[in-house]
Amino acid sequence: MAESLQSRLTRWGFNRFPAFRGTGARITYIASDWREVRLEIPLSRRTRNYVGTIYGGSMYGAVDPIYMVMLIRLLGPEYIVWDKRASIAFKRPGRSTLYAQFHIVEEETQTIRAALQSSRSVDRTYTIDLVDGSGAVHATIEKIIYIRRKELPAETERAEAVGATTK
Repeated sequence: MAESLQSRLTRWGFNRFPAFRGTGARITYIASDWREVRLEIPLSRRTRNYVGTIYGGSMYGAVDPIYMVMLIRLLGPEYIVWDKRASIAFKRPGRSTLYAQFHIVEEETQTIRAALQSSRSVDRTYTIDLVDGSGAVHATIEKIIYIRRKELPAETERAEAVGATTK
């Protein structure tokens, strides 16, 4: 799916946001429906570590917010989405530009919504590889994302009323 003007403007803003800009990475594509995001981390003066490879903090920092933001956009304002846990496994040094492609299919958002019909919250695990131009994996990051529905005012009042009568 092509980028829309709105997703291009969002990409532009994301790349200029100080916390993300500090990673040295660039988002290169956001699908207009937010189901795909691509980014790259060049080996540059900003991302190079003491031994001349891409700094691990740049690798992690670049991918850190992406799945959370995608889910916020895909699920909408009636859901709370937070990063819960993450881990990174370094496979080989980054000696050239690294790339990542993030995908969330429609079935995933349907599964989340269905799970939240019978459960207060759900944790979802996503894995992303940072690869070089030839496709060799340099790092694998696993993200666990916490998701729950926001309580509606009527639900809050009902819960308070039930709590008040049981005390």
